[in-house]
Amino acid sequence: MQGLEKALEELGLPLRDNYELPSSPLRFSDGGHYRIEIAGVERLSALETLLEESQKLEVPVHRIIATVGGATFLTKEELRQFSKLANEAKIEVIMTLGPRRAWDTGRQIATREGIVSGMRLRGFDSIRHWLKDLERCLDAGIRGFLVADEGLMWLVNNLRDKGVIPKDVIFKVSVFAGHANPAGAKVIESLGANSFNPLADLTLPMLSGIRSAVKLPLDIYMSIVNAMGGFARFYEAEEIARICSPCYFKIEPGFSEDEIYAPWNSKEYHANQIKERVRNASVIMELVQKENPEIKCSPVGGIDLAIPQP
Repeated sequence: MQGLEKALEELGLPLRDNYELPSSPLRFSDGGHYRIEIAGVERLSALETLLEESQKLEVPVHRIIATVGGATFLTKEELRQFSKLANEAKIEVIMTLGPRRAWDTGRQIATREGIVSGMRLRGFDSIRHWLKDLERCLDAGIRGFLVADEGLMWLVNNLRDKGVIPKDVIFKVSVFAGHANPAGAKVIESLGANSFNPLADLTLPMLSGIRSAVKLPLDIYMSIVNAMGGFARFYEAEEIARICSPCYFKIEPGFSEDEIYAPWNSKEYHANQIKERVRNASVIMELVQKENPEIKCSPVGGIDLAIPQP
């Protein structure tokens, strides 16, 4: 194809994965290369455990992914208290809303071949129900939300532009959207996403290629549930921060999301999960500091964080 390389460059895309692994010139607004994201804070007691453990181990937690089992399972008062506690700790909350794929009557995604069909919401009733859950969480003061459907991302960005959704609300695109290359990353950025979680098993050159194409923060798995691979990238953390800055280190060990995020798990179960994640973060930060002291973690409470406003 004549002129292909020139056309790719004009579109802001790399010509190949970045095997040279150049350092990213981008930073968070506070100068940090990376921040800590703890996934699966399922209930108010789990948030209390996180705050205690992070203080004990001196781990700055910048963002939490909350209620992976679904915000619908929390009462409105629990949502308000969740928002209040996160506000006091200056932690950004990305709430996972329900319903979503596999909550409704559709079972194609659970079949052997249907599993590749993606986590898209089925029909507009599902979108409307999702928006109702969004409204419920907005009323409680939450200002960050997880999105796994590009059509939904387009919609909420337009609603935000129109002022229907408050301007200070942010949207993080989930790993379940399935994007894994610079072109997909540019689509996510063009739709108005504020943060983007690429597939978890990408190589450093692949991640570097994505960073060269977009400016929004990348959310990179440092550890992941066994059902999605079970790997840990602790010793790559320094390199990931250097080439992908600004980025969130995403920490999510365990057996499977179905198991660890079941809302009916006991208070003690959720507390133990949180403690393990904070310990992981402590080890990661130790290794980054040892490998490259010039790589900086953001301070807590950055002005660009979507901290709840109860």
